[in-house]
Amino acid sequence: MDRLDNTIRPYAWGSATAIPALLGTEPTGEPQAEMWMGAHPGAPSRTGRGTLVEVIDADPQGELGAAAVAKFGPRLPFLLKILAAGGPLSLQVHPNLAQAKEGYDDEENRGIPVDAGHRNYKDANHKPELICALTEFDGLCGFREPSKAADLLAGLDVDSLKPYVDLLRAHPEEAALREVLTAVLSADREDMARTVTEAATACARLGGDYAPYADIAHHYPGDPGVIAAMLLNYVRLQPGEALFLGAGIPHAYLNGLGVEIMANSDNVLRCGLTPKHVDVPELLRIVRFEASDPGVLRPEAAADGEEVYDTPIDEFRLSRYVLAQTAPARDLTLPTPQILLCTAGSVRAGDIELAPGQSVFVPANEKAEVSGPGTVFRATVVV
Repeated sequence: MDRLDNTIRPYAWGSATAIPALLGTEPTGEPQAEMWMGAHPGAPSRTGRGTLVEVIDADPQGELGAAAVAKFGPRLPFLLKILAAGGPLSLQVHPNLAQAKEGYDDEENRGIPVDAGHRNYKDANHKPELICALTEFDGLCGFREPSKAADLLAGLDVDSLKPYVDLLRAHPEEAALREVLTAVLSADREDMARTVTEAATACARLGGDYAPYADIAHHYPGDPGVIAAMLLNYVRLQPGEALFLGAGIPHAYLNGLGVEIMANSDNVLRCGLTPKHVDVPELLRIVRFEASDPGVLRPEAAADGEEVYDTPIDEFRLSRYVLAQTAPARDLTLPTPQILLCTAGSVRAGDIELAPGQSVFVPANEKAEVSGPGTVFRATVVV
């Protein structure tokens, strides 16, 4: 197995302290938002044999296993991250596989450069994802029932929001959510900025259920995404709890430290809370306009102490082991590729000692014994 040397991405919304605290390093004063573990070409993990992209390209069958290559092709199908949100991420959705392929082919045929600011589809893959909290973790996930969103907006007593309240109460669910989100994102920017400012003042005054939206507005003053965010469910995860984000589900992470895993894709359609491009027509084509419960996941006990976060996705499977000091070593050998990530204590993986925030790549069929005391997350695929 290979110890991984991983890149930390300094996105502006990142916490300046959470990842350094996990790693036991001094903060730099700059945001440290995400640590990437995997073979994404944008920031591949480094090993003693080269980057993980180079290692896999040299021997896909040997590194990934025959079954994984047959199902997903000669690449690692997932990207594992430690995510540290010090402020809200952009409000966003991800396409399903068919939508991603269609959108990517269309933009390729139109000659839009992959790195263009207005490009929506960086690749032809979908991007389902799972976030598992290491600390209390706040987020937005899926639409509220229209009547509940109407009540929340009505409580602000902002005149310019009353047409949205009426729409949410008068129409069937799908039409109500579609019409209001469309109206919010298509409104005159100056008018909407005044509405958001007035709504933010009311949120700060009212507190309670409105407090998260006051904080969002503090980070993104005047952004239409502040009102769009109020259409979504607010959820606070406790450590060990998780959220699965499937295609078309609007969501945003607000604050906290977590382990995130996703299909290896960059495809994001933004709804707001960002200075980046918002393609409203394409966004509306991708969003699933249906109210849904956030569906907080808790790990399910499996064999030999493994705790699994069950999702309907084959590109990734995330689980964890809480290893006692006196417990015998666990054999984690699989016919599929794995990344093992220590998040607490001290974990021994083969001959490699892992402190919190450190990780290893385990090729398919490679012997993988782990022992504690500590917590280790295991990322692999389903074949």
